[in-house]
Amino acid sequence: MDASDKPKIARLHPNEAERLKALRSYGILDTAIEPSFDDITKIASYVCQTPISIISLVDDGRQWFKSEIGLGVRQTPMDQSICAHAILEHSFLEIEDVTKDPRFDCNPLVTGEPHLRFYAGALLRTPDGLPLGTVCVLDDKPRVLSTEQREVLAALARQVMAQMEFRRALHLSDRLQRNISRLMAVAGHDLKQPLQVMIMAIDRIRNKLTDEKDRERLGYAIDAGMRMAEELDRLAETSVLDAGFGIPNLRSFPISDVFESISANWRLHAEAKGLDLVIVPSKAQVVSDPGMLRAILGNLVGNAIKYTERGRVLVGCRKHANAVTIEVLDSGTGIPAEQLTAIFDAFHQINPASEGLGLGLSIVRRTAEALGHVIEVKSDLTHGSHFTVKVPLAAKPA
Repeated sequence: MDASDKPKIARLHPNEAERLKALRSYGILDTAIEPSFDDITKIASYVCQTPISIISLVDDGRQWFKSEIGLGVRQTPMDQSICAHAILEHSFLEIEDVTKDPRFDCNPLVTGEPHLRFYAGALLRTPDGLPLGTVCVLDDKPRVLSTEQREVLAALARQVMAQMEFRRALHLSDRLQRNISRLMAVAGHDLKQPLQVMIMAIDRIRNKLTDEKDRERLGYAIDAGMRMAEELDRLAETSVLDAGFGIPNLRSFPISDVFESISANWRLHAEAKGLDLVIVPSKAQVVSDPGMLRAILGNLVGNAIKYTERGRVLVGCRKHANAVTIEVLDSGTGIPAEQLTAIFDAFHQINPASEGLGLGLSIVRRTAEALGHVIEVKSDLTHGSHFTVKVPLAAKPA
């Protein structure tokens, strides 16, 4: 092979040692597939209308993919990496036809399967400016992105970095628990701003389309963006509890107030899956923090709906002496016995292929502990799951 026919490997970043050190500090390399990152590649593919989308991290001698659609591998050697060139750019690299770019015309992914022609990548950059990789889209046909598509791709890159920053902060929390949790609690709300911009940009693109299938696909992208927003809310809730901001405001109130809210928030979700959401009326007066108790039951009911394919989700309560036990039962797939002790851990997911970050039950446990409420679970793979929350009854007036 003539030297001119060999793939061109990108030159190293001027601060390569620091860049690699920063990349490894996130603890994300070689981790399992996660739905929260797969949502981002799905949105990128939907919006840019490309068959391939990737969250690529440029490591030493390879590029590794946290998520990919359409390529079928989790990593490639550096001589196949377009992203290694992209991280040398300021913030965004778009190439209409890579066969006309001398950096890539001999790349094995260009000369062979999948015969790449188009590339666009938005940089993943640390807060101090070091590039780690890209959120990129690729096609086997030459093309040009619209302004709105570039904006969405850049917003998605910011979302990947936001998730990586959240995770690194949580992993460091053993040493810096309170300070980092305070930062996350304050910053969590602000991190939703680029996500909201992205959703608005997707909606603008959808409004310009006439093809119903394309409009439907972008509708899925908007739904995925909304799920990401919900997970950011959950991360912020977790941080509030860690930082000690979630101090309960205990008072007496009718449990029916919380039940009505749960019904309003989750009935349509249940109906969309063909499930019955049954909430048994109660006149019990309890002592708790209404908002925090609503967060507990909302997460339990949401999880029950998520893991139940047919039948019903039942919410009710039983009085026992000076307490009331609120019960959430479902006819879902149940929880394997070996997972019952781990389901309340942060980032634990009963089904790894499911949506979300696996924070719902962690929030339930932390909130219940803050309130002094006892929470228990029973489950089997035949009859579904049964969660209980024990809440004090309000004293009867003299």
